[in-house]
Amino acid sequence: MGFFDRLKEGLSKTKKNFTEKVESLLKSFKQVDDELFDELEEILVLSDVGVKTSQKIIENLKERVKREKISDSQAVKELLKDEMFSIINLPNRLKEKYPLIILMVGVNGVGKTTSIGKIANLLKSNDRKVIIAAADTFRAAAIDQLEIWARKVGCDIIKHTEGADPAAVVFDGIQAMRARKADVLIVDTAGRLHTKKNLIEELKKIDRVINQQMPEAEKETLLVIDATTGQNGLVQAKEFNQAVNISGIVLTKLDGTAKGGIVVSICDELKIPVKFIGVGEKIDDLQMFEPKEFIDALFE
Repeated sequence: MGFFDRLKEGLSKTKKNFTEKVESLLKSFKQVDDELFDELEEILVLSDVGVKTSQKIIENLKERVKREKISDSQAVKELLKDEMFSIINLPNRLKEKYPLIILMVGVNGVGKTTSIGKIANLLKSNDRKVIIAAADTFRAAAIDQLEIWARKVGCDIIKHTEGADPAAVVFDGIQAMRARKADVLIVDTAGRLHTKKNLIEELKKIDRVINQQMPEAEKETLLVIDATTGQNGLVQAKEFNQAVNISGIVLTKLDGTAKGGIVVSICDELKIPVKFIGVGEKIDDLQMFEPKEFIDALFE
């Protein structure tokens, strides 16, 4: 099964919640009027596109319908696809200049460790030498899980003991990266500490170590969000983005939710691109996000 087919299958819950409702709504209306737009807005909000983004989409649709003198309700679907695509179509390629340091952030339970393993696997299959730094020293389980993934993928891991200084792990990771001539260092970070302030300070400290030790490195800060949390994920993204400059989103568990509209909401409200999406449990079920494929799979 190709990734497009897996994506289609992975979006099946969202399609039931969103696309099928849109289809039946448009069939039930012979003409394009305010009532149709009101119901369409409700469908968007319920599939977690978010109130603000849904209102924006509807306003744009109304404007285009008027400008292009559209009277057929079925034509609205193509306009809707256009509007959603234009929101999510942000430059979303992972940087391809090396050395590259990828800082992975996100709350516990969103699939951060798994995403690190899968991204490492993806990079390795593109002939990149990858090292993983286990800087979530707050949870012993996080270090153990990462070790399993590193073995599975076949890449080196730099780790200290539970409770060690995360910035020291990153320091060692950078030294190893230099010595072993690695292309990419993927850094796991804690999903929570005793207070949010501690967590933010720790991330800033890691950032300083990277800037001091390897100023020449390209940097990505990827926030991992669990798609099943819907608008909650957007709240997390806003908080993390205030603390560290998020360059992209990794959206996991898209196959387990009817809230796939969160993709549109994140891109619109934060102007941060979705770079990877996960639509399954397998090692290759996390892939680069392709906006056009996403819209096609959603509406097909």
